[in-house]
Amino acid sequence: MEPFKKTKSIVTPLDKVNVDTDQIVPKQFLKLVQKSGFGKFLFFNWRYDENENPKSDFVLNDSKYENSKILVAGDNFGCGSSREHAVWALQDYGFAVIIAPSFADIFFSNCFKNGILPISLDQKIVEKLQQETQPVEVDLENQTIKTFSEEIPFEIDPHKKKILLEGLDDIAQTYQYEDKISEFEKKSTVPSVL
Repeated sequence: MEPFKKTKSIVTPLDKVNVDTDQIVPKQFLKLVQKSGFGKFLFFNWRYDENENPKSDFVLNDSKYENSKILVAGDNFGCGSSREHAVWALQDYGFAVIIAPSFADIFFSNCFKNGILPISLDQKIVEKLQQETQPVEVDLENQTIKTFSEEIPFEIDPHKKKILLEGLDDIAQTYQYEDKISEFEKKSTVPSVL
């Protein structure tokens, strides 16, 4: 996992509430066994018509949002099933930050496990950010979102902040205790009965 310090880009506004994981990445695309390659399926049913032609009225098909790294969505983002593929699709597409009034718990946790920063903010602030046309900077170290006209603070659990700043997934966190694990294994080795 790559360390996350800050990112700056225009925001992609997704003015929808209760966006579930099946809308983020539909079930028919869950056959891949690696984390990469899911970006092309992100919001597939909203992005494409029945002939797989891009729908001109969907935000991700607007070229001005092509290199956006910040998605600003509605309330209860990531609800539905616990599939981690939804986070993989968002990350593979290029999003590093997701801002919403609230998130489903498992989705929220999966974001941190995969290097995406989810930020929960007041509904009015989210709505204001969805209207932002200038690049926005998200600074994890200082816990701020800087727009052209203001600086918005955000809260984050200190442990979750640390794992993002240091780029530590679950396995990397375990390796930090490798010496203690080895020491424990030596002490608790059960003698052979033979």
